[in-house]
Amino acid sequence: MNRPISAALAAAACLLASACATVPPRPAYDVVLRGGTIYDGRGGAPYTGDVAIKGERIAFVGAHAGGSGAREVDARGLAVAPGFINMLSWANESLIADPKSQSDIRQGVTLEVMGEGDSMGPLSDDMKAHAAARQADIKYPIEWTTLGDYLGWLEKRGVATNVASFVGASTVRIHELGEGDVDPTPEQLDRMRALVRQAMNEGAMGVGSSLIYAPDNFAETPELAALATESAKCGGMYISHIRDEGPKLLEAIDELVTIARTSGGPAEIYHSKQAGKSNWGKMDAAIARVEAARAEGLRITADMYTYAASSTGLDAAMPLWIQAGGIEKWVERLKDPALRARALGEMRAGTVSENSDLVVREPAKVLLLGFKSAALKPLTGRSLADVAKERGKSPEETAADLIVEDNSRIQVAYFSMSEDNVRREVQLPWMSFGSDASSQAPEGVFLKSSTHPRAYGNVARLLGHYVRDEKLVPLQEAVRRLTSLPAGNLGLKERGSLAAGNFADVVAFDPATIRDNATFDKPQQFATGVRHVFVNGVQVLKDGDHTGTTPGRFVRGPGWNKCPA
Repeated sequence: MNRPISAALAAAACLLASACATVPPRPAYDVVLRGGTIYDGRGGAPYTGDVAIKGERIAFVGAHAGGSGAREVDARGLAVAPGFINMLSWANESLIADPKSQSDIRQGVTLEVMGEGDSMGPLSDDMKAHAAARQADIKYPIEWTTLGDYLGWLEKRGVATNVASFVGASTVRIHELGEGDVDPTPEQLDRMRALVRQAMNEGAMGVGSSLIYAPDNFAETPELAALATESAKCGGMYISHIRDEGPKLLEAIDELVTIARTSGGPAEIYHSKQAGKSNWGKMDAAIARVEAARAEGLRITADMYTYAASSTGLDAAMPLWIQAGGIEKWVERLKDPALRARALGEMRAGTVSENSDLVVREPAKVLLLGFKSAALKPLTGRSLADVAKERGKSPEETAADLIVEDNSRIQVAYFSMSEDNVRREVQLPWMSFGSDASSQAPEGVFLKSSTHPRAYGNVARLLGHYVRDEKLVPLQEAVRRLTSLPAGNLGLKERGSLAAGNFADVVAFDPATIRDNATFDKPQQFATGVRHVFVNGVQVLKDGDHTGTTPGRFVRGPGWNKCPA
């Protein structure tokens, strides 16, 4: 009896072993990018290897991933890098209109950092009402109150990129003081500081200011230092569109350094530039100011966009006093002949800003990009000089008329910068990059207005034009300043480099073909050369096409749930 049973068991075991041999082993990873040139974000020499992803994390980075992937991506001939960080994004509203974030995703951007002066919270009821009334092409209900609420709301709706934000110094100021030129009482300043702590506890990256605009400009240095101090206590950064980028550029840098020294935290200059031809020669002194502060031990950095033209509103060319109280008061004053004459007189005298000098003396260098009014939208893409000539008025009168007619600041481009200075700043080791633009697509609501080409090409222009073609920066250094440098400045621990355990934000691009295609004449053109993008382990761009997935997260700053309320 024993022998037949044993023989049967042996036969069964043989059959089972045979069957098992035909079952392939379970893949070790979800995705493996094979054979790419690895730029890990730290600035070291690149090497050929694999990046393996399991779930939302990187599981392996090295010469060869031993296991297989459920999906294998042939990355030979491609650079494989951490996802890029857009240090100055205005995607606040564009991600509501279209969560795919196409113009940035197609450049390898996986994190949008918002909050230049204005943020999407904290909001009072009055602020919500004003914001709703001032909406332009993109209309949306305001279903949140705090900054954390907004970022969580975006994540819940679904968004392709990760999102983060500074809390706006202007937003906090308006919440407690309104939009007028007033100083806070000690009690009001205490409430402003509490709002900063609340935002930091919710995950804000720090405090952002934008000091050439009203009402931001009404804030004096001690007020800003007080807010930055609250941010610094929670590990946050102070980041600023400094008070002047032209005649008083150096003094404005000094103010930022003073705020950093007072607060004890890091500070960054938004979109570093020297605006106005008479100020182009201040580059050496500006760099020296930053490097002296860094030598002192202060953590001072900057970011930039890769174009010699800025883009903002006509408010940047008008006296600040006429703008106090918001757009409604500004328009009301421009309708008053005496107040209008005073404002335009100051512009003609050259005492306002480098942008007003362009409006008055070189209006051909002021390009009209965005209007609210359907009646004025046909002027989009024309120069202020052209429109002024057509209307038979001076360019400054025309600018004032347009503001009144549109009831908005009107988005424009100012051609006020030096390409030689841009080329030099690209090479600075403490310089990261931000588009200062929304993330959009050449379709739908985005076709109602024009834009600056930086919205579609800021990163691609860096990697294609300045790195590959002009050879100003080695590719591994450019990748470092798109990834680990800004991540470190923001205090992010698990993003910004290709390392096992980090979140799987990964981009694969062709260094030989990446390029920006957007121009000032035709800005709404996608960049090319980025092949694959993964956000939190999910593929968002495949073979250059958007997959439609929206795996982005609310990326919280270092004070999240740690900052005292």
